[in-house]
Amino acid sequence: MTLTQLRYVTRVAECGSITEAARQLYISQPSLSAAVRDLEAELGIQIFNRSARGISLTPDGSEFLSYARQILEQTELVEQRYSHARPSKRLFAISSQHYAFVVLAFVRLLKGSDADEYEMTLRESRTYEIIEDVAGYRSELGVIYLSSFNEKVLRKLMRENHLTYAPLFNARPHVFVSASHPLANAESVRLEDLDDYPYLCYEQGTHNSLYFSEELLPFESHRKTIVLTDRATLFNLLRGVNGYTISSGVLNSDLNGVDIVSVPLETDETMQLGFLTNDRARLSPMAKRYLDELRSLIADNGFKILG
Repeated sequence: MTLTQLRYVTRVAECGSITEAARQLYISQPSLSAAVRDLEAELGIQIFNRSARGISLTPDGSEFLSYARQILEQTELVEQRYSHARPSKRLFAISSQHYAFVVLAFVRLLKGSDADEYEMTLRESRTYEIIEDVAGYRSELGVIYLSSFNEKVLRKLMRENHLTYAPLFNARPHVFVSASHPLANAESVRLEDLDDYPYLCYEQGTHNSLYFSEELLPFESHRKTIVLTDRATLFNLLRGVNGYTISSGVLNSDLNGVDIVSVPLETDETMQLGFLTNDRARLSPMAKRYLDELRSLIADNGFKILG
């Protein structure tokens, strides 16, 4: 077993593709495949499942990868300490449902970074794919919400994927509408008050179960529904068609402008925002700094930090 093989396996796991990993590593795909298979044969385990859809880590592979990352991290520290090597590029990736506060914390992280080089990834993604990203080591953190409706199903998925959920804060649901919406100045609204306006929600792909809905109260029916995939389109439709969506109520004028407002929704339901981590991996210093920024931002918005 060599450090090169460990680096190869780590990159393949991050990319989810032998072809892409080989491209990034500047080696041929057959050479990379052979190196991985030689390592599997030496260890007597199968690290990756291979199929027409691509590759994924086996349970043995997930465990092995956690050890491989630790070895590579320690090796890098030794190299930097004794060879005066240039510090490596800082790496960090996070997957999240579509929350402005997640983006703003990411901005604060970048502004406060003293790294000369870094490679950061922020994925605004679907609920099931967020779980897959953290389980497959493509992201260190995943931000989702839990409610009385989805908690049992999502926690089962977390256990099956060796993920830990840590709460950040509890929020009363709000609706986002444009500042020119007829209900924008209301003290609170009920769902029936919104019946004449288009309901905007995020598409969840092949895992389009109500339990994976990004919006609270997914079981409620709506006369008019628009399904979309990105936050920019959602905010444009809030302005353009007097639409509304249901979220945590945390808005930021720097990112969303001043023409989107948050109105409390009358319901007994609550949503808890939290983050996912992989039980088999240690958080990088950059991930820990991001969580500090996230908690600080949440507290600045008047929410009590949990955990």
